[in-house]
Amino acid sequence: MMKMQMRPRAEAANRKQEGGRVAVVAGSGMLPRQVVDALLRQGEKPYIVAIEGEAKPSDYAELDIRPVPPARLALMLPELSRLGVDRLVLAGGVATRPPLRQLRFPPAFLLQLPRLIKAYAQGDDGLLRAVIGFIESRGIKVVGAHEIAPDLLAPAGPLGRVRPNRNDLRDIKAAAEAARAIGSLDIGQAAIAVGGRAVALEGIEGTDGLLERMKALRDHGRLAGARGGVLAKCAKPQQDARADLPAIGPQTIVDAAQAGLSGIAVDAERAMVLDMAETIKRADELGLFVLGMRESDN
Repeated sequence: MMKMQMRPRAEAANRKQEGGRVAVVAGSGMLPRQVVDALLRQGEKPYIVAIEGEAKPSDYAELDIRPVPPARLALMLPELSRLGVDRLVLAGGVATRPPLRQLRFPPAFLLQLPRLIKAYAQGDDGLLRAVIGFIESRGIKVVGAHEIAPDLLAPAGPLGRVRPNRNDLRDIKAAAEAARAIGSLDIGQAAIAVGGRAVALEGIEGTDGLLERMKALRDHGRLAGARGGVLAKCAKPQQDARADLPAIGPQTIVDAAQAGLSGIAVDAERAMVLDMAETIKRADELGLFVLGMRESDN
């Protein structure tokens, strides 16, 4: 994770002083809207680049918005520069990558095309770092969603009324170790442990698919009758914090409960809890713990 020179809240307070306009490239999920709301509170009027098939333009009806197919996002950079955009936030999910042959680029990108081709064959982190490098080569600073909305970052310790017990702590350790192992290979950010051992790892299906798979595993012979378990979500060791930090939200709590888990552990200050009040409320209602963990604790 990149070290920042000032605390996120200080950065947010000083954001308006930088002068230009900010754009939000909005994918799916709750994060883009929460970033937009934070910017509005700071006196900004963001320009929304809504990824077609992911973002809902109706969620941003009061703002300047431009729906763009994923394969043509790079063509937006010259237009953003003409609009006076000097900062850009990448927020939300993108379910699929367009085939490389369908991507369209401005002429200035041709010199960086070999780098993109190499990155396209890597995991999400490798590709996102290449994308960030290209955007910043065009004079637009990429800003992390957590820098705009620092209150989304998970604090250390239990977030709700429910606390993990001794068995849960053992599962947290096993799940976190597994999540960090696959993260170092740029495969995923999450793992599930039951009975002190990892039983399921996140792949390209994401956390939603991982929890759905866990539901089916409950009927597996080696897990039949096993109770509890923990989902851990960890930032990848080499991850650029400005894109794709781990995140959970209210639906993650519901899915974890349906998968029979006892709770969720996320990296403190390196993972986001979307709609935190509602997320904690649901966890308390369903009897799950939510824990902000520090790597030194595991």
